[in-house]
Amino acid sequence: MILPERVRRFPWPLEGDHYRYSVNVEAAPRAHRTAAGEWGGTVLDFHADYEAELAERAAILRRDPGRHVELPHMREAGWDALLHLLAEAAATDPAMTLSSTGDREFRWENGRLGVTRRFRVGDEDSLGESPLRFAASQVNDDLVLLDERAGRLFADAGVVTFASNWSIKFVLGMSFTDLHGPVPRDLADGAIPRAERFLLGLQPGDCYRRLNWSSTVGHRLDASLETYDEWGAERGSVGDLGEALHLRVEVQHLIRLPLTGSILFLIRTYLLPMRELVLVPAWREQFATVLAELPDEMADYKGYGEIRPELLAWLRR
Repeated sequence: MILPERVRRFPWPLEGDHYRYSVNVEAAPRAHRTAAGEWGGTVLDFHADYEAELAERAAILRRDPGRHVELPHMREAGWDALLHLLAEAAATDPAMTLSSTGDREFRWENGRLGVTRRFRVGDEDSLGESPLRFAASQVNDDLVLLDERAGRLFADAGVVTFASNWSIKFVLGMSFTDLHGPVPRDLADGAIPRAERFLLGLQPGDCYRRLNWSSTVGHRLDASLETYDEWGAERGSVGDLGEALHLRVEVQHLIRLPLTGSILFLIRTYLLPMRELVLVPAWREQFATVLAELPDEMADYKGYGEIRPELLAWLRR
């Protein structure tokens, strides 16, 4: 059987037969073989849904411009993030090019979107919008910029349209520790303080990644607090598990930007319906084993608490 492309490219998040929160970071990029295929050979991933996902982001930002937030002191870091991401994109997809045309002047071409832009770093009028907002229109990752102050990290800017049960507007200016307050067992087990110490030790140009996983009902990228009234009620009435319930995986890259030292946090979301997950027998067996062993509060946090018995029966049928 030939597996669908999104199954072959899916970033399978589980190792072993049990799961607990941890820092779980690794240097990136690095290709990973899975039971279905391969993922992770590049930082950015411009697959077949690239154009559709960016069209969805643009529509969300038109409806709710507040998904893009920045504290005033982060504009220089925004330019740093833009140059880094456009260079990364050009190195990833041959349809994209970034050329230096003079002192702090650049020309960007994105053949997949039909976009050409000439701009001068530091001059927002030449770009037509903030550099972070433009970067988010060219890559399908959500973007968060972490600023370091007095030995701590703070979420001081971001463009986030595909959040899972959180809001960039709400967390703007929060410390790294406060950001992760709702995550069960993390603070007690020390994972969050360890993660912050790790990030503070990153050197300019360093790039690492981690995976996080949860659930979504329907093929819904935007599961933010802003749209809770749309998706909250769906969690209690999943219906067809194989079609409606999706494994949601975030590939999170952490990059110490070279010019400002800010940390760029990229969040790329992948969704896989259960009917496609079970096409890979090793995934079906492992997912059922991990889900059965998961502590109750973690299962609840990841969105599997109420439906766990029904889902386990469905996976093991």
